Amino acid sequence: MLFDSEKYLELRLALGPDVTLVPVSKTKPAPAILEAYELGVRDFGENYVQELREKQPMLPQDIRWHFIGHLQSNKVKYLAPFIYMIQSVDSSTLLVEINKQARKCQRQIKVLLQVHVAQEETKFGWNSQELLDYLKEEEWKTLSNISIEGVMGMASFVEDPIQIKAEFDQIYQCFRQLNEEVFNERPMTIVSMGMSGDWALAIESGSNLIRVGSALFGSRN
Repeated sequence: MLFDSEKYLELRLALGPDVTLVPVSKTKPAPAILEAYELGVRDFGENYVQELREKQPMLPQDIRWHFIGHLQSNKVKYLAPFIYMIQSVDSSTLLVEINKQARKCQRQIKVLLQVHVAQEETKFGWNSQELLDYLKEEEWKTLSNISIEGVMGMASFVEDPIQIKAEFDQIYQCFRQLNEEVFNERPMTIVSMGMSGDWALAIESGSNLIRVGSALFGSRN
């Protein structure tokens, strides 16, 4: 068994209908993804462009691929023909490049804006004020081949649930502020936060999309 179907069904039941569960299949082979697909899973998360490029042609074409890793602008062209959503948009430069490549493919690509609240320097994203300032300039409104659907963020990799919960609360507060001050005509709907170890805290803070890998596919290769 390459995919833990019992854990998936248990988690799916616990989350309810209003939360999207995206199994993260990075480093996992195509047969593991097919096992999940046969259970009805259609959304999968990947972190690495080259790995996703290799897997995508081998798997059913109705899979909704979510790119959740750090994405360099020069790699966008490889994902643009098929990617469903890019969750890790961490700069205006990347947003513009996604729009450019989507236009070449005559597509509109869904994106999430990555908010940085964690203490680790290795995590990417805007801080809340930078993001608000950028969006108020309204350059993004000219980018007709992207659709900004919400925000994504990660908490610090620590044991302290109080810190983790506080960081998730910051991300959700940023989401609410952006909807009130920028997206009031067409509000964003997605708050992507929470992974295998902290998804329950993320749900408490308002997450409606969680990204779960090791709990479903086992430890990474």
